[in-house]
Parts: sequence; C-alpha cells; structure tokens
Amino acid sequence: MSLKLENIKWDLSDENGVSKEIIKDISLEFGDGKLVVVTGPNGGGKTTLAKLIAGVVTPSSGKILLKKNDSYEDITNVDITERARSGIAYAFQQPVRFKGLTVRNLLETAAGRPMNKGELCNLLGKVGLCAEEYIDREMNTSLSGGESKRIEIATVLAREAEISVFDEPEAGIDLWSFTKLVEAFEEIREMRKGTLIIISHQERIISIADDIVVIAGGQIRDFGPRDKILPTLLSDEKTVRCPIKAKKGV
Repeated sequence: MSLKLENIKWDLSDENGVSKEIIKDISLEFGDGKLVVVTGPNGGGKTTLAKLIAGVVTPSSGKILLKKNDSYEDITNVDITERARSGIAYAFQQPVRFKGLTVRNLLETAAGRPMNKGELCNLLGKVGLCAEEYIDREMNTSLSGGESKRIEIATVLAREAEISVFDEPEAGIDLWSFTKLVEAFEEIREMRKGTLIIISHQERIISIADDIVVIAGGQIRDFGPRDKILPTLLSDEKTVRCPIKAKKGV
C-alpha cells in the first residue's frame, strides 16, 4: 500500500475570518514499505501534513490517494475513522486519554484481538514500559504525559497498520525509552511491515530513514533518499538547528 498527495493545500482561518495558507501545493508519494521521516523548521507545516494524511483535517484543495492492488482510491474527504479502517494509523503529538479504559483494553482494541501477557510485554517493552506495572492501569490523568505518549505509540505498533503516522514520537519520553523506540522503528523497517511516516527533529530518527522530506514554509524544500538528503541537512548549520533541536511544529 502506498500513499500519494497531489497538489495539496490547506488554509487556516483566524477569529476574524482571515485565511492563511499553511500547506502550499504539496505533491508527494510515500512508497510501500518505506520509512519516511518528515523534518524541517518550526512552523513549516509538518504536523499539519501528518493530520492531513490521517484525516484529522481535510485539504482546502488537492487530492489524497491510497494505492491498493495497483489501483488508487481517492480518500481526500474520508475521515480519520474510515482511514483507520483502510489501514492508516496515527499517533497524535498530544495523546488522547480514555477514562475507564485500561492499557490492556486499548492495546487489544488496537490489535483487534485478545493478547497474552507475553505479547503485551513485548509491545510495551518496545516503548520502554514494564507490562507488569501498566497493563491494568487506566488511561486517565494518573498517567504522565510521557507515559500516555508511549502507550499510544504502542497501540499504533499493535495495529500493524499498512501505513503508520507518528507525530514527533520522541516528545516527552526519556533517553532510554527513545532508544527502545528507535530500535522498534528499525525492526519494522527491516521487516518491511508497512510504511512508516515519522514527523521528527531527532537526528537519530532521521538517520534511519529510507527517504527524507524537508518541509519549510508549507512547501517541500527537499525530498529524496537518506544518503542524498542527510549530508545536506548536517552541513547546513541553520537547518541542523531547526529540524534536530526544535520541539514543536504547526
């Protein structure tokens, strides 16, 4: 399964009804089985692009096409629920909390089947959590932001979706957990189990990409294989400060 964006634009209106173009005529194709990292300076449109792919927001114009069995399906106006059913999973930058739902419930719902303790341990271990301490906890305010973030990432991994979108997965997690998460991404990439689209500033994540997309000012500034794009990023002092050290995008 692959995803194609054709001339995508997205406008944001302020409280006075004044419209500002955030995404400006982006055309891009995410290849099947690739790990693609989207990076770039703050305010460049990275998070908005992730939301457009996931169906959280709808383009002002252009098309989003999902390729299945050698034919393209137009999913431009399909909402996030229907896109999830089509095989697109999305991990929010700020996770949603679910009162009354345990971590086990959430992971099993994501996987679409009951899971044994060993499977739950494996999933939570990939994001640096101990299953013994978490599987029966509720997804509520008793969990820290970092814990909620890691559990949500685990639910996306549990789904084994054909296209998984992660919006700044490194946000709010410690160094050890981050290392485990990168290892999980590398494992998925090596097994070619679906396409991964990761919004990230972190050099460690950027360095394991198959392809890198650099977005600035709502436009694609550069796109290509890691070996071509990464040296350019690392040699540009201004660019290095933006994609690798910045914390939040639009």
